[in-house]
Amino acid sequence: MFETFDFNKDGYIDFMEYVAALSLVLKGKVEQKLRWYFKLYDVDGNGCIDRDELLTIIRAIRAINPCSDSTMSAEEFTDTVFSRIDVNGDGELSLEEFMEGVQKDQMLLDTLTRSLDLTSIVRRLQNGEQDQEGAGGGAAEAAG
Repeated sequence: MFETFDFNKDGYIDFMEYVAALSLVLKGKVEQKLRWYFKLYDVDGNGCIDRDELLTIIRAIRAINPCSDSTMSAEEFTDTVFSRIDVNGDGELSLEEFMEGVQKDQMLLDTLTRSLDLTSIVRRLQNGEQDQEGAGGGAAEAAG
């Protein structure tokens, strides 16, 4: 996830990159979020997402932000994604397949969006700061 927010690839996330990342995650348009999701899932950066990449990231995301209404395992969800949007059946998702397929499938769009919705995590962090330090704004104010 770090690499997708390090826009200038200098090994650091500076304040502007941090604000831009929060803005994208919290307020970005669907197309912007899907492009970011694709970069996140494309672990090796080869321009395609394979099953192992998607499964690895889905597992990691669920570990930090479990979907309360998730009825499918990470493996089942990965299989569903590929069966629904891997149009050419090559076992990899191109950016085009991913963007078009997810936008046309409301269940996939809702599930991916909900799994990467960080607003609850930002709220928990913000509330934790307020409880511990009496800080008021934190990351949420910086983003908005």
